[in-house]
Amino acid sequence: MILSVKNLSVAYERIAVVNNISFDLPRGEILAIVGRSGCGKSTVLKAINGLLGRNARITNGSISFDGKDITRLDQHQRRKLAGRSMSMIFQNAASSFCPIRTVGDQIYESVRAHTDWSRQMFHARAFEIMDKLNLNPGALDEYPFRLSGGMAQRVGILAAMILKPKLLLADEPTSALDTVTQADVVNELLKLRQRDGVSIVIVTHHLGVANFIADRIIKL
Repeated sequence: MILSVKNLSVAYERIAVVNNISFDLPRGEILAIVGRSGCGKSTVLKAINGLLGRNARITNGSISFDGKDITRLDQHQRRKLAGRSMSMIFQNAASSFCPIRTVGDQIYESVRAHTDWSRQMFHARAFEIMDKLNLNPGALDEYPFRLSGGMAQRVGILAAMILKPKLLLADEPTSALDTVTQADVVNELLKLRQRDGVSIVIVTHHLGVANFIADRIIKL
């Protein structure tokens, strides 16, 4: 198993948000977590990726990634893991970038936190992914607010996949998109699984998306 979540419970302050959720994710599979807004879907992803913040905490259970217990890693250990072996696509990819810097500069900065890649090496890898995503190389020189919804999500996929992670966490990656662009993004995720063997946990409230993309579905 690439990921194993056992009896996970998460609380914000004293309010329980996630209660005893368990699932396993075999390598190369796609799991969809579905449910209504506010049911804790995104919180599960944040717990896995170490992004809960100060007001939330894991109150019970465990999370194992690639055979290792990562439930209570410190922030330094989490930073070494996140981005390199595990990566995340956020619900509104454009808002996850700083608005006054180009997306290319920001992605390169995150890459440099894990590697010693030169700009040339970075561009070679980025252009390889962008070609597969049908994303114009000029997007690297754009500011986040200049990206369309579909382009922003593709840039988010680029940022998440550039270091070839084993696990991709996708938080409502199609929620703010029109129907045609939703289909495009879902197809790109399926191609990533087929081409790169990445395992994916996708959170969505859209049952059609879940049924189309996932090998298995769990409901919160």
